[in-house]
Amino acid sequence: MDLKNVKKVLVVGGGTMGQQIGFQCAAHGYDVCIYDLDEAVLENARQRLVEYADFLVSGGHMDRQAARNGMERIKTTTDAAEAARDADLLSEAVPEDPVLKGSVFAQFNQLCPARTIFTTNTSLLVPSLIAEATGRPERFLAFHFHQPAWIGNVADIMPHPGTAADVVTLVRDFAESINQIPMVLKKENHGYVFNAMYSALTGAAITLAANDVASVEDIDRAWMGVMKTPYGPLGTLDVVGLETVWHITEYFANALKDPQIRKNADFLKREYVDKGWLGVKSGRGFFTYPDPTFQSQDFIKSGCK
Repeated sequence: MDLKNVKKVLVVGGGTMGQQIGFQCAAHGYDVCIYDLDEAVLENARQRLVEYADFLVSGGHMDRQAARNGMERIKTTTDAAEAARDADLLSEAVPEDPVLKGSVFAQFNQLCPARTIFTTNTSLLVPSLIAEATGRPERFLAFHFHQPAWIGNVADIMPHPGTAADVVTLVRDFAESINQIPMVLKKENHGYVFNAMYSALTGAAITLAANDVASVEDIDRAWMGVMKTPYGPLGTLDVVGLETVWHITEYFANALKDPQIRKNADFLKREYVDKGWLGVKSGRGFFTYPDPTFQSQDFIKSGCK
């Protein structure tokens, strides 16, 4: 299959990342179907998509007609068979659980056309963990987006040893067609390139918080003060979503049996996820939104009082 044959993109998972992937594809001319089990998730997705379109128009990133055309190309459904019909490329964006991802791909392997390319947006897993479960390992790889997809527009493309070379080429071409900068990895690596570096930083920040070494504010204040960035590592995790951060941390706590990672996972679950403090999307995470303290002019200096 050539790029010219890709017409419909199926996004499995209606959360933040699924919404952004769907909008990015639709804004660049592809028909998009966003599938989720939960109609409430899809209702939220529809509202967020309108907000994304308004933001991009008001910021001068897109004209109003282009945004309107993109929105018209997006459909949502809780019907898996309907979602899978005529799909040319599937982007999976469900929680970071390899068993869950494998079961999702197995389901859609029965529903999608044989030509459909399967991709996973996993942040830290590697595709070989779930390749066999897809039922079409030669047509499967990791295709990872960063947030927000229209600004942090580097797309990681990570094949596993069984991925067909022409599939890698097609996904690379597809990435370019939706204004992403494709980065094709030479080999599998947990966290690709940016996330491998980024997760080391955020993991250290979570450890400092879980061990009560310093307050959340001071942890981010330290990074912002030295590096002169507009936000710190914990503030960026609020954008990612703390349930996603917890899923990733929980996976590695179980896989590596590392006591500190276990402590970090339990800390995230107890202090944030169980309370519904999921970050920007819920109005509260490590910081409170829409006006987090780190955006105040005196945030850096306030720690000296």
